[in-house]
Amino acid sequence: MKRALIVYGGWPGHQPVEFKDWAVARLSDKGFEVEAQNSLEPLAEQASLERFDLIVPIWTMGELSHEQETGLKEAVRGGVGLAGWHGGMGDSFRSRATYQFMVGGQFVSHPGGIVTFEVRITNPADPIVAGLSNFSVTSEQYYMHVDPSNEVLATTTFRGEAHPWIAGTVMPVVWKRRWGKGRVFYSSIGHNRQEFDIPEVSELTLRGLVWASR
Repeated sequence: MKRALIVYGGWPGHQPVEFKDWAVARLSDKGFEVEAQNSLEPLAEQASLERFDLIVPIWTMGELSHEQETGLKEAVRGGVGLAGWHGGMGDSFRSRATYQFMVGGQFVSHPGGIVTFEVRITNPADPIVAGLSNFSVTSEQYYMHVDPSNEVLATTTFRGEAHPWIAGTVMPVVWKRRWGKGRVFYSSIGHNRQEFDIPEVSELTLRGLVWASR
């Protein structure tokens, strides 16, 4: 049986408890034994983290200690998977550049606030998005600084209503990558729990979590 660790907390506006409940239920359905911790302390224990096959951070705008960052990145380097979404993984620790390097990107803005935008599948042969169609979502359209080495699976295009100078900018929404032996998956969708009621969002997110696991 695979084991997953969820660490949840941080800014409450991203509904960490509700998203934690979603992840526990879905991963349990996939046969995972899931442990959820409302603390970052477990991340400091690399040897303990290596018991898991997957780590899911649901923690926006937190403070990660040097020991916690080191424990997490070394566990992933050794083969533990890392997967998450929106600010819970893409805006978790603004002061930790190595964490952002591992994730493959960092949130910097959501122009216009809550808007409706299209997500386009760009790599339909990949099993994480295979069979899924393009879809629309009403959420924060994340503008991110992203690593060019990411394997991008879906994108969105900014229309530029809030900032005309970014009109036409194509931004990655879903990607996967490697960190050492570990697999990393990220989706920028997931400002509130209701967005996961969109079938395409729920399916690609769950597939990404399972793919990232050891």
